Amino acid sequence: MAVDQKKQPRDDEQLEKMRHSAAHVMAEAVQSIFPDAKFGIGPAIENGFYYDFELPRPLTPEDLPIIEARMKEIVASDVPFTTQSVTKEEARRLFATQPYKLELVDDIDGDSVGLYRQGSFVDLCRGPHVSSTGEIKAFRLVNTAGAYWRGEENRPMLQRIYGVAFDNEEALAEHLNRIEEAARRDHRKMGRELDLFSIHEEAGQGLVHWHPRGAVIRRVIEDFWKDEHTKRGYSLVYTPHIAKVNLWQTSGHWEFYRDNMYSPMEVEGQEYVVKPMNCLGHILMYKTKLHSYRELPLRYAELGTVYRFERSGVLHGLSRVRGFTQDDAHIFCRFDQLKDEVVGVLDLALFMINTFGFTNYQMLLSTRPEKYAGELKVWDEATETLKQALAESGIAYEIDPGEGVFYGPKIDIKFEDAVGRGWQGPTIQVDFNLPQRFDVTYAGEDGQEHPVAMVHRTVLGSMERFLASLIEHYGGAFPVWLAPVQVALLPIADRHMDYAYQLAEALKKDWIRVEVDARSERINQKIRQAQLDKTPYMLIVGDKEVATNTVSVRLRSGEQASDQPLERFMESIRVAIVDKARDLRL
Repeated sequence: MAVDQKKQPRDDEQLEKMRHSAAHVMAEAVQSIFPDAKFGIGPAIENGFYYDFELPRPLTPEDLPIIEARMKEIVASDVPFTTQSVTKEEARRLFATQPYKLELVDDIDGDSVGLYRQGSFVDLCRGPHVSSTGEIKAFRLVNTAGAYWRGEENRPMLQRIYGVAFDNEEALAEHLNRIEEAARRDHRKMGRELDLFSIHEEAGQGLVHWHPRGAVIRRVIEDFWKDEHTKRGYSLVYTPHIAKVNLWQTSGHWEFYRDNMYSPMEVEGQEYVVKPMNCLGHILMYKTKLHSYRELPLRYAELGTVYRFERSGVLHGLSRVRGFTQDDAHIFCRFDQLKDEVVGVLDLALFMINTFGFTNYQMLLSTRPEKYAGELKVWDEATETLKQALAESGIAYEIDPGEGVFYGPKIDIKFEDAVGRGWQGPTIQVDFNLPQRFDVTYAGEDGQEHPVAMVHRTVLGSMERFLASLIEHYGGAFPVWLAPVQVALLPIADRHMDYAYQLAEALKKDWIRVEVDARSERINQKIRQAQLDKTPYMLIVGDKEVATNTVSVRLRSGEQASDQPLERFMESIRVAIVDKARDLRL
């Protein structure tokens, strides 16, 4: 199938230097306002820069324009960036009142330390930078956040100031508009407004409660997922939420993944833990008998809920949670089938994300991390198999060095939403490690047992994060097939109520999701509420519609259609639902 690709933009070298230089200018501006500031680090990042500070008081939003104004003065002065190398002892004297810089100096290998200066400000830095502050173009300070020193929660909490920087004001304005649009589409905000889900402090952070309307969207997605997997030869399975710790020790998760797992619980003298993933349950099911080579591949699929320990500082609505449901599957196959199975997963993954309206994506091949299980030769073979599958599929990709999981390399697909942000979606992982640890085999044509090749894969990611991406992609205005309420029936007066409920029953019999607004409100208020709810279709019922046995159709955009018989409207909505149309039809 044809799917357009769009690589994520990458900063060129000059733009990255400018952003790094802007971080230094921001640090100088902060020092001029807070002379006792203690400095952490200030790198360039995608679209901008940040710097971490220890300050005498918490920053407020009102501080950012003041710091930004001082930065503009420094930029206008057009002072040069100069570099020099000093000994560690000289650096320690220079940064005697800067504890974080002293720690960095001590961590530097060798006897010399690199410094950069602009005007009277000096910083510990390897560079590179632009020639002078005047080369820093369009920038804006956008927000502040807390950040543990060196990312360790037992270290001091610093204040981080984020900024964005571009080559010109037009590019900056375009980016700021995207930020504003992203804020309007924020799934946490939309989730409250559309009554889709909630997270409760008293129940626990990172644990999602799905409200009726959110549960409808999730059910529609899950039903589509199950049907598509059944068509493609997957068997649906279910596995328990807990398992003995011994199982995770055998798999290697206890050694490599323990920091992300919850503490064990004791059950009748044995330790159990809630599962962080579904793969081991699928392996145990596979091993209940010896499978023949003729039975392979076997594809087990499960919408399995898992639990992973995420620190509270990184939790974020639906996109980063502690309990989530993976659209998980594991494929057990012969080695000569492996490449074709990966090709099939790639086809399914792209079909799924395209159906949901994501047409731009980035393909990444993640290679061996520093901490890994298994032999190098096996890793190399697995990586080469993924490369061959990508080549056969005709898909361009980039290498993401060291980002594989501990048991094997993987393909990650990051899809792009309507405002240009990337979301982690499908992932495909080849695993030769777990089959070896659990002695997972099949009976070959020669009658001997042979090790299987195993593929871990998701095609949406998790239901929680995927719903977050859908909400923000569509801004809550879902295509009609996904909308929790597809039709709002709006009777003008009480005398039209019976007819409205008759229409609702007819629509429900055709499996169309409908609600009647029976409130004693003016029709304009009912229309307004349906638009706020982003309901795709509104059927307005008054005297004329009752007399002619018709409906007056209005779209959530405000577009009005001519009056029509109910059956004609139902035929139009059926087509839109079956075709999974992204645009509304009349």
